[in-house]
Amino acid sequence: MVFISNRVKNLTYAIRDVAAVAMELEKQGKRMLYLNIGDPIAYDFKTPEIFREAAKKAIDDGYNGYSASNGVEELRKAIVEKEKKYNNINGLSPEDVLVTNGVSEALQFVIAAATEGGDEILMPGPTYPPYISIAQFFGAVPVTYDCDENNGWQPDIDDIRKKITPKTRMLVLINPNNPTGALYSEKTVKQIIDIAGEHNLLLLSDEIYDRMTFDEQIVSTASIAKDVPVIGFNGFSKIYLAPGWRLGYMYFYDPEDKLTELRKNIEKEGRVRLCAPHPFQIAAITALRGPQDHLIEMNRKLRVRRDLTVKRCNEIEGVSCVTPKGAFYAFPKIDFNGKWPNSKEFVMELMRETGVVVVFGSGFCPRTGEGHFRTVFLPPPEMLNEAFDKIEQFIKSKK
Repeated sequence: MVFISNRVKNLTYAIRDVAAVAMELEKQGKRMLYLNIGDPIAYDFKTPEIFREAAKKAIDDGYNGYSASNGVEELRKAIVEKEKKYNNINGLSPEDVLVTNGVSEALQFVIAAATEGGDEILMPGPTYPPYISIAQFFGAVPVTYDCDENNGWQPDIDDIRKKITPKTRMLVLINPNNPTGALYSEKTVKQIIDIAGEHNLLLLSDEIYDRMTFDEQIVSTASIAKDVPVIGFNGFSKIYLAPGWRLGYMYFYDPEDKLTELRKNIEKEGRVRLCAPHPFQIAAITALRGPQDHLIEMNRKLRVRRDLTVKRCNEIEGVSCVTPKGAFYAFPKIDFNGKWPNSKEFVMELMRETGVVVVFGSGFCPRTGEGHFRTVFLPPPEMLNEAFDKIEQFIKSKK
């Protein structure tokens, strides 16, 4: 027997774990309606032509070798420009930016560099599952703070304060939020910044959906952080409709040079893994500096689909849904009424009987996510209506 470490034995990722079961059902001939993975390209969204042409040109122009480990300098300059122009973040330089293989790698770098076994990471509950899984993989302890469903899923500031212990090392915001679609108010962001500064906690702000909002604009954490350092995460998968490029970045907002040693050590991790995909880095310069017209149509379509999703969910007996303000996820609450023991059983039975694939809420936090499921509202309206017809009929059939 080959020894298998506990760190991988216990590794889970609810979103793709559900997809694996769905694909097996599909192989058996069942027609599946996938509403589980946040991949716009799986539906009727396309990577803008200007970005695709830029990627082809980069390959033809010979950008096929390794790049610098921290990323192409011109791309890092363009990222600084973008963060200043759209997120009002001043004081960044290209040296403050590290280009990564998606935000997931950025998260791995930070947790590996800034925690030891037993250290605690405060993160929103519910939360994007890799925050829990990657923390556990490196021996850290994920601790979720409450987000108030009755207040648009805003973080509960009092609960954050209660959860801080001598072992707490970092505090995480995901804004706009996955899985709830919440967009945090400026007051909330400021309060979280103050807590991080007061307790000397490393503040992580995941803003990959920053320009995918429907009612108001994001208040970027670093734009109002003043002297509190922030590590920001962002990328090209969502806003630029290029998830398969696997291109993200992190920046260090560090007005008082408190993160210098951490940044140097994270850069060492970057050198060990070599670099992010070189031709896509070149293309991403065009994405950032070129026309942004695709955002208007993208957000218009998403707003229509969001409104449809919320309407359909709230019309189903026993289901209720808070209106998402950003991203492309909804996190409906369901009254099991004794018909299912938990959200995972509900999702699995729904999938087997109807072919509709959503994600069980406990996969986003066993404590705060239970009793919910996550759906994307990326599909065209006709597919969303078909899926919610099936969900409604399924729930009615279990009375």
